[in-house]
Amino acid sequence: MIAAGPLAGIRVLDLGQYIAGPSAAQSLSDLGADVIKIESLAGDQTRGIGAFGDSMMRAFNRDKRSVALDLSHESGNAIMHRLLEDTDVLIQNFRVGSAERLGLGAEELMERYPSLIYASITGFGTRGPSKARPGLDIAAQAEFGMMHTTGVADGEPQRVGFHAVDTAAANALVTGILAALYTRTSTGRGTHVETSLMESALSVQAAAWGEYTVTGVAPRRKGNGQPYAAPAADAFEASDGTIVISAYTRQKWSTLCTLIGRPDMIDDPRFVDNPARVANRPAMVAAINEAFANRTREEAVEQLLEAGIVAGSVRSFDEIVKDKDVLASGVLVDVAGPDGSSFTSPGLPFTLEGRRRTTSVSAPKHGQHTCSLLTDLGFSSTEIDDLIAARVVATD
Repeated sequence: MIAAGPLAGIRVLDLGQYIAGPSAAQSLSDLGADVIKIESLAGDQTRGIGAFGDSMMRAFNRDKRSVALDLSHESGNAIMHRLLEDTDVLIQNFRVGSAERLGLGAEELMERYPSLIYASITGFGTRGPSKARPGLDIAAQAEFGMMHTTGVADGEPQRVGFHAVDTAAANALVTGILAALYTRTSTGRGTHVETSLMESALSVQAAAWGEYTVTGVAPRRKGNGQPYAAPAADAFEASDGTIVISAYTRQKWSTLCTLIGRPDMIDDPRFVDNPARVANRPAMVAAINEAFANRTREEAVEQLLEAGIVAGSVRSFDEIVKDKDVLASGVLVDVAGPDGSSFTSPGLPFTLEGRRRTTSVSAPKHGQHTCSLLTDLGFSSTEIDDLIAARVVATD
């Protein structure tokens, strides 16, 4: 645990769905904030869609409390405002216009609660012609360059193998929220923090964008390896799988050639410099593959690292979960499940004063904390029963 947590005393209302919004709220929870997950009577849309949805719920909703509330009902909306009276941050990733129809738009809430930090994620921003368009990670990957540049040159476009844009948007939102909390300490006023999947997808491709502006050539799929250097992130086959190597400077290339017993390749006209190696990449890859064919990934990587060459083994989750560096870092948090079971989940990717949260509680059941939070707000048991009967709120 990071002491009491740097965000202890901060209350967050999480109205997010799927990944981006809940992930941002999860980071704030890991930093010590009290996060209340506001769900509809049907629940977060990830509930009830099998293992795929369960994985999202499990990954991004640890240590939260769940309240099931009909925000479209007058009484449900009134309960929301009772919660807002003591809230520091509201997070939502509704489609543009949905929050406003519920009376929960940024302008209205920030006028009523001047210290509130209102944080929102949209698909395509709120200023352009696509502002009302719904957005998911895969659409952003497709429309903003990621799929166009991922995959082998003559193959079909490929999505990145995880929700890269959702994750980037969540991280961007958290950065904005923390900046807003810091500013509020001197001004006393909240602010509206906005990001979108579009902006986040472009942001994480800054290096590729720089390449485009320098060369005037739009990046294209090229598989492994960098377009102007080799070997640079190129993949090679060992006896038991794949390794990656970067050795594109003159010195590192000479070291690599000597290590694999091919000093003749140092001054071979096909490989003498980066332009030559890029032009003759298939021949280069074939020669290095031959050299590593009788070595395991572990053997090859160990020899390469000893020679001062950057290298890595392409590993599965089954291997990563046993990795000594991963285990030593403490990044995998022990999570207590609702049924007494336990599992691990990646936590914050940084430490504060060498410490981080090491234990956590699994995602709440739908509406698990509805009654207790209503009680905290001053509702009697009879009033709570009436709200449940009227389908204003729900419990697990």
